[in-house]
Amino acid sequence: MGLNTSLAYLLFRFAWGSLDLLFPPACGGCGKPGSRWCEDCRNGVQHLVEPVCDVCGKSVDEAGLCADCRQVRPQYRLLRSWSVFDAPVRDALHKLKYYGDMALGDALAAQLVQFVTDLKWPVEMVVPVPLGKKRFQERGYNQVSLIARPLALAVGMPFAPDALNRVRETRSQVGLGKSERRLNVSGAFQARGTRVKNRIILLMDDVATTGATLSSCAEALYAAGARDVFALSVSRAFARHGLNGV
Repeated sequence: MGLNTSLAYLLFRFAWGSLDLLFPPACGGCGKPGSRWCEDCRNGVQHLVEPVCDVCGKSVDEAGLCADCRQVRPQYRLLRSWSVFDAPVRDALHKLKYYGDMALGDALAAQLVQFVTDLKWPVEMVVPVPLGKKRFQERGYNQVSLIARPLALAVGMPFAPDALNRVRETRSQVGLGKSERRLNVSGAFQARGTRVKNRIILLMDDVATTGATLSSCAEALYAAGARDVFALSVSRAFARHGLNGV
């Protein structure tokens, strides 16, 4: 996977830039007028402190596996997160998810391109974690797809929002313990073998907390014949923060 500023991605960015000229934006992180993601917020993004767990990517005291991954190995091969779920990223994700500020999908994707490229994962297709039907009808969009689509364009990979479905409605993960989270999303997803068979998948979510949702999605992708699954989240939350409690 390499950095590929394709014509489609350039046109996508041009379209959003044109809208910004017509409707001057405010920063998704701090509200400052003039841009969707200002320089102060770019510089203020908090990143996970090294070392991180070899598998789930959360910060640990010593290199290797964290205690959780030693106890229950996640289904995905690796998970990495671009940022810590705190200001300014937390505020931008709130606006994208709950207040319909859909332009932030493109703004955040642009910040992720170099991070994903530097991972050098041999992925072939971007698949977003799907919403349940009820939440999709309430919101009208999947906030993960709004970030994942332009990211896929930027790195030159197919975007497959139809490759994975949520076949069972689940309760919010917020307030649940680790084992309860795993049980809550167990069997909640189903993948289309015609889309993912023999493919190496980049599975994407906005926020990861314990990684239970991503692990359950990865299990469904493997069951449908995916060759491998790497997981990416925009942000990594502590359980007490949980945006969507995954």
